[in-house]
Amino acid sequence: MQVLSTLPSQLFHATPQQRLDRARRQLFDEGIRPTGLVGEAVIQSWLRCVGARRDPREHVEFEPVTRSRVHSTLNRNRLLLEAAESGLAELKLSLAGTGCRALLIDATGVVVRSSQPAGETCEKVLPTLDRVGVNVAEGVIGTSAPGIVTKTGRACTVLGGEHFFETAHLLYCAAAPIRDVAGGLAGVLDLSIESRPFGFDAESLVMQYATAIENRLLLARAEDQLVVHFHTNPTLLETPFEALAGITGEGRVAWLNEVARRYFGSATEDAEMLFGVTLSQLGNLLRRSESTLMRLPSGIAVWMRAALHARDGASVLVAACGAQSAQPAEPEAPLPDPVPAVVPKASPRLDALNREHIDHILAACGGNVSSAARKLGVSRGLIYRHLRGRR
Repeated sequence: MQVLSTLPSQLFHATPQQRLDRARRQLFDEGIRPTGLVGEAVIQSWLRCVGARRDPREHVEFEPVTRSRVHSTLNRNRLLLEAAESGLAELKLSLAGTGCRALLIDATGVVVRSSQPAGETCEKVLPTLDRVGVNVAEGVIGTSAPGIVTKTGRACTVLGGEHFFETAHLLYCAAAPIRDVAGGLAGVLDLSIESRPFGFDAESLVMQYATAIENRLLLARAEDQLVVHFHTNPTLLETPFEALAGITGEGRVAWLNEVARRYFGSATEDAEMLFGVTLSQLGNLLRRSESTLMRLPSGIAVWMRAALHARDGASVLVAACGAQSAQPAEPEAPLPDPVPAVVPKASPRLDALNREHIDHILAACGGNVSSAARKLGVSRGLIYRHLRGRR
């Protein structure tokens, strides 16, 4: 007796492309949600596009970008561009020879900067996207990595046929968010290549550079703030993987970068509650020549250092200047049960700590303003304003 199988003929797929083709047929032709065939972020984007009554077969065209539109785009994103300048230069060097383009995109999905590869003459789609002022948001080009990031704020990768519109199937892209001081989306960094898959882990790379740009953007907004750098691994301080916290002179937490948010179970604006030490103890990190091992309220020990950031955007890092504390130095070796360094009983505000340190460097330089400014890494104008304030 012959038994007829009730299993679908294509329960299993020999290749990823077969799985992707089936996912597209299920959603676009049969109206069935293709759970498990493609990533959830892609499915959600496809559903948003279908909900907007877009047809995956329609041809997507981009309007010419006017000079006034380019000017307004660049002016609106000046801080983002300044924070990304060095990172994009490094990334362009890293991508040389891969055929990849790096696109810096603002929070609305508009391209504000790109690093075009040399010698890629066979591209058809990327040259139309890779222009300042072009909108690559989901509502314009459908499912793509930067489009998903602008919608969700989460890093993702979209490969070939995962793009909603068939005209974009030649593209492979990976994107990551760049956040502002409020934790909202400030921009998106995207890596895109045409006609072939990435030959490396593009999502990890783009996340690393997006984090570095985000950190520089946060530090640029840290006016007259104590910035605490910390991590469980001291070798990761001053890298894109470090945790950062900006603290005002009143002891309020102005911002945390994404890495720092992962260290704390609940958000609080009080720095003493967040770190479990007084503002004076945090300020004392400025006097340390090396990173200090301290224990957070959760019980985890992290290595910390700190810098004061002035209004002109420059940082005053005592450790980098080689300044010595007026007190006897404490042992630098980690303790079995890490505790904060011993500090004076007084609780000076950040502005007082800043003035005291400038005076110390000025005295060490014999009153030479130019030498003091070079050691502090600030402008001479900042030193002169400080001296006028003492009169």
